[in-house]
Amino acid sequence: MADVKLAAETRTEFGKGAARRIRRENKVPAVVYGHGAEPVHVTLPGHQLQLALRTANVLLTLDIDGKTELAIPKAVQRDAIRGSLVHVDLLTVKSGEKVTVEVYVHTEGELAPGAYLLEHVLSTLTVEAEATHIPESVTVSIAGLEAGAAILAKDIPLPEGTTLVIDEDAVVLQVLAAQAEEASAEEAETTEA
Repeated sequence: MADVKLAAETRTEFGKGAARRIRRENKVPAVVYGHGAEPVHVTLPGHQLQLALRTANVLLTLDIDGKTELAIPKAVQRDAIRGSLVHVDLLTVKSGEKVTVEVYVHTEGELAPGAYLLEHVLSTLTVEAEATHIPESVTVSIAGLEAGAAILAKDIPLPEGTTLVIDEDAVVLQVLAAQAEEASAEEAETTEA
């Protein structure tokens, strides 16, 4: 899991105009909340935050007015056209605290020879893990699976200290037989002639 340090500046101006001024300076408005404390409105460096958010479930170490806080992204708003960051909500966490997050499911290996398709019923798993040891993803082998095979949530190996939050019998991946398209009437007549 990645740990990124960011310098955060507290902000006192709110609203659309203030947020636009912040973004023009290549910074991102954000709110840090959690543990029953009052939300803290901050400004974060835009480029560094953009790079940090490329890693799933990144742990951010924020320096807010000389005080260090650990936080994870809870909600990220992006501009629909440019894709730039508009606003970020961050949840404070403590070392040793359990948090519920979603981790991506990656596959490795090849299906059995034949016309088979792999369907990703769930692309992420909801798990509970220690805030400082959140896995970026989980990997499952699909080597040699044939049509009708399914991988359930309980079949996916999780890192130590990580537990499933979703139903363990939930289907995550399943293998389907590829179906040939039936020839239309016109195509059938053309091949007969």
